[in-house]
Amino acid sequence: MQFEGRRRTSLVPNLTPLIDVVFLMLVFFMLTSHFVREESLQIDLPAAESGMALEEEEVLEVVVDEQNRLRVRNHFVEAKELETVIRNALSGNAERKVRLRGDRRATLDVTVQVLDAARRAGALGVDVVTEEP
Repeated sequence: MQFEGRRRTSLVPNLTPLIDVVFLMLVFFMLTSHFVREESLQIDLPAAESGMALEEEEVLEVVVDEQNRLRVRNHFVEAKELETVIRNALSGNAERKVRLRGDRRATLDVTVQVLDAARRAGALGVDVVTEEP
């Protein structure tokens, strides 16, 4: 008489369904992703010896290029319109912060105009962007 031996059960879980789901998710995200190339002005930021990194938050960015042109939200604005543009942009913003990104060849006069316009428009703070040392 022959006895049937004990069947050994596999202790390794079957990973095939998990791998199938991962690949399906990968294909889904590859097909539904939309990549956008952000176009902006090339500016040469000034360097700073000290400073701290900014957290990503909702701030209004004002860019001063090397020809002293002002840009807010990808639109060029005149210096006399800047206060109104900043006030309108900050009206729905709880942080009420402005980020000044100026080219190192921009004049100090334009930078001071931006700082004054931001203060008059009600900005609670102005961060000046520089390169890391």
